[in-house]
Amino acid sequence: MKPTLLVLAAGMGSRYGGLKQMDGLGPHEETIIDYSIYDAVQAGFGKVVYIVREYFLEQFKETVARKYSNVKTCDGAPLEFVFVTQELSKIPARFTLNPERQKPWGTAHAVLMAKDVINEPFVVINGDDFYGKESFAIAGDWCRAHEASKGVFGIVGFALENTLSENGSVSRGICSYDADKHLTSVVEHLNIIKESDGVVRGDNSVSGEKVELDGAALCSMNMWCFTPDYFEKSGAIFESFLEENISELKKEFYIPFAIDCMIKSGEGKCDVLATPSRWFGVTYKEDRPAVVAKFAELVEKGIYPSPLY
Repeated sequence: MKPTLLVLAAGMGSRYGGLKQMDGLGPHEETIIDYSIYDAVQAGFGKVVYIVREYFLEQFKETVARKYSNVKTCDGAPLEFVFVTQELSKIPARFTLNPERQKPWGTAHAVLMAKDVINEPFVVINGDDFYGKESFAIAGDWCRAHEASKGVFGIVGFALENTLSENGSVSRGICSYDADKHLTSVVEHLNIIKESDGVVRGDNSVSGEKVELDGAALCSMNMWCFTPDYFEKSGAIFESFLEENISELKKEFYIPFAIDCMIKSGEGKCDVLATPSRWFGVTYKEDRPAVVAKFAELVEKGIYPSPLY
C-alpha cells in the first residue's frame, strides 16, 4: 500500500507577501513543496493531492507537469497528481453562505475537499513548511501499519525548540498526551520566542497568560496521518460547526478542533509520533536567506541531489 500526500497549498502568506508555495529556495530554484514530495516518494508515497485556490490552479498544474513528469514511485510507477480546489462556497447545500465572508473556512475544511479522491491512508502537510526526511518516513510507516484501521489517527510532533524562527515570534499548538502516547489536547500558544535569557516563552491562548515553555515539548506543525474514515467523521463535525457559525465572518474550522471533537466523543484517538527532524519555513520575509542557506547546506552534505529533479 502506498500512502497519499495531501498538500495544503491554498493559503497566501500575508506576512511573507506572496505565493510562497511557488518560491524557489533551493540551489536550482526548488520550492519547499519540491523537497516534501521528494522525501515522500523516498518514504514510499504514491500519490500527491494538492489543495489550491481556483485562481492559481492552472499555474500549479503547469508547474507540476514541468517539474515532475519523470518522477517515479518506489516501485517504478509514475507519481500520480490530483488537484482539488478550496473555495468558500464549497459547503453542504443546506447552508447559505454569508455574502460578506471572505476568509477561508480553515485547514479541516481544506482537507474535506479531497474526500472524493483519497481512499487510502494519507498524510496532510502545509505546502510552505519543511518537515524533513525522518518525518515522512515516520508518517509513511504509520500509514502502512494502519491500512485497515478506523478511528485511529496520528500527528507528527516536533520538538518546540526545532520550530522557532530567529526573526520573530511564532504560534504553535503544544501537544499533551497520555502514557500510551495518545493525544489528549493541542493548546495554541501565541507570540512564542526564545528570549534573551535563553528561555522559551509564549502566551497560552486559553488562559491568556505568558508562560515558560519546555523546548523539548512536542508541538504540531500541521503534519497529520489519517485513515479515509476521517472524512466522514470530520464532515459531520463541520456541519455542526456551520450550524453555529455559518453567519460568522472569521471563524475557521481547524484540524485540531476536528480531532479534539473526535477524541472527546470517543470516535477516534490520535497517536503522537515524535520526529527528530528540524522544521523550517518562511514565516517572515527575513527568514528567506536562512532557508536558502539551509537547503544549500543539505545539498552540500549529500542529503539531497542538486538539481532535485
